[in-house]
Amino acid sequence: MVDAFVAGRPKIELIKPDWNAPPNVRAFSTTRHHGFSQGQWSSLNLGGSCGDNPEHVRKNRELLQRTLPGKPPWLKQVHGNRVVDWADASQSTCEADAVFTSGTGQVCAVLTADCLPVLFCDKAGTKVAAAHAGWRGLAAGVLEATVAAMDCDPAELMAWMGPAIGPQVFEVGRDVYDAFVGFNPGNQTAFKARNDRWLANLYQLARFALANAGVKETVTVPNCTYLDSKRFFSYRRDRQTGRMATGIWLAS
Repeated sequence: MVDAFVAGRPKIELIKPDWNAPPNVRAFSTTRHHGFSQGQWSSLNLGGSCGDNPEHVRKNRELLQRTLPGKPPWLKQVHGNRVVDWADASQSTCEADAVFTSGTGQVCAVLTADCLPVLFCDKAGTKVAAAHAGWRGLAAGVLEATVAAMDCDPAELMAWMGPAIGPQVFEVGRDVYDAFVGFNPGNQTAFKARNDRWLANLYQLARFALANAGVKETVTVPNCTYLDSKRFFSYRRDRQTGRMATGIWLAS
């Protein structure tokens, strides 16, 4: 974890992935600290479609962008499996849940508030991607689609999974259980029965999907967005709330 200084404002708290990425790969995940938003969006809300004051969101995004080499294209995330190239995403607001690039200084980012953010890079440090993976996206194959879009040997990729709702509190119904177990019976080990519902482990489901796609190296950050209300936004906990950003780029 680091604090990124921005002139005239408090430090922005950023989580830095602890993984074996090449030195030219830079990545981060924000917390909710040190922004302009107020109330339930307090304070570094980066989501533009969650009811916050648009001017506060604009200032928060500008605050983050000062720590980055450029402006991330903010996707219109729809819990699907569409993956877009950074160049296409930067031209307009794309309806997609993952973005990739091989260009330097091009920040790929996704927004979350319980869903799982997953960052990718290849071991050569030539390609990166960011994916938004809630249970619907995972079931739809967003991670497999991201691996395919990166167009390289999956064994040469590594993935980092950022802050998301943890398996001790992510309660789901039979529809979610059936969606995953019907596709792959082995997924049942990612669920723990509780009365007539289940506790689901998004991280484990993501690891299964990545392994099936051929990605052998994965790293998980042990942060539960639901339980840590001081540091993270959580839609499941608060309903009306902000969004964190998780992003990655290639430095020159």
